[in-house]
Amino acid sequence: MAGQWKGFAEGGLASMIAGFATHPLDLVKVRMQLQGEVASPPLAMALAGSHASSGSVRRPGPLGVGLEVARSEGVQALYSGVSATLLRQAMYSSTRMGLYEFLKTQWRDETQEGSGLPLHKKVAAALVSGATGAAVGNPADLAMVRMQADWRLPVHERRNYTSVGNALLRMMKQDGVLSLWTGSAPTVTRAMLVTAAQLATYDQIKDTIAQNRVVPEGLATQVVASVGAGVLASVASNPIDVVKTRVMNMKVAAGEAPPYKGALDCAVKTVRSEGPMALYKGFIPTVTRQGPFAIVMFLSLEQIKRVLEG
Repeated sequence: MAGQWKGFAEGGLASMIAGFATHPLDLVKVRMQLQGEVASPPLAMALAGSHASSGSVRRPGPLGVGLEVARSEGVQALYSGVSATLLRQAMYSSTRMGLYEFLKTQWRDETQEGSGLPLHKKVAAALVSGATGAAVGNPADLAMVRMQADWRLPVHERRNYTSVGNALLRMMKQDGVLSLWTGSAPTVTRAMLVTAAQLATYDQIKDTIAQNRVVPEGLATQVVASVGAGVLASVASNPIDVVKTRVMNMKVAAGEAPPYKGALDCAVKTVRSEGPMALYKGFIPTVTRQGPFAIVMFLSLEQIKRVLEG
């Protein structure tokens, strides 16, 4: 049993390292996903840069957003909300990765040859693990999104959370404990897709690469498999991620109806006002984060296992 619990600690620590390393890309992704939002305050277009031309607004790409953040708010702003990121990884990733390994062990058929699971069982384990991890980590995820997006509110309306602990306490005090699970539906859906891509298909991609000898076995295979899993996760999860970010970040004024009634309402309004491709806002930083995140996470996980398991 101790060995099974060790998987939770190993996965959480590896994910925290990867989360810290790729946090600036995640921040850029969140800010791009909020560009042009209809249900947003006047500052929503602040980073859209440029001037409107022929009725359209030219918005900066990932590099432009990152440089603008560093220029206007300081380089340290690229790590806004990092305390929430670390807590989220500690709660979300430790749960999903530990539970995934536990389920693989429980569902393995010892009567069959080989120790591996068929792909459909890996996917099922990943879906269950991702949903559970997202439910556990939603409060930290909510705090992270709000801390990263606080810039876009008028100065007098900014939340100005000083840390993830401060954010959670203030949210509970102002809106109740259940408010910590705002946006949980798209969060859980996204986590299921990402976990299935990252964990369930990682081994499958790695095995396929090795069988066809596309790259040398070892580190090269692991890196390519990580990137492949990251790209797949990005394509599948980005639309849900956009909706999740907007629902979590919405600010409801006293006595007024919320901008979105839920995840589906947010998706419909986003597509109607900005077009279908709005659901892929922030895709470049998403995909450029998922690859490095997976690489750092899996490589860190291997090293942590060596240290903890001797």
